[in-house]
Amino acid sequence: MGAAMTKKLVDIDEDTLARATEILGAATMKEAVNRALAEVVLLAERRAHADRLTAMDGLDLDDDQVMAGAWR
Repeated sequence: MGAAMTKKLVDIDEDTLARATEILGAATMKEAVNRALAEVVLLAERRAHADRLTAMDGLDLDDDQVMAGAWR
């Protein structure tokens, strides 16, 4: 599944880009930027899931009957 791509003109701090490229193991600036953006989105999704688990929002993990059946 390919995402839509558009060209953007942005000012990017060279030192931060170099560090991010190194950390991500990216071969190009384009790869580094796209991977960094994907990591930000993934982090936000993980935080949302962690918040949901912490709040038990919409989950039945605190239901003794449900949990008793989960360990069979």
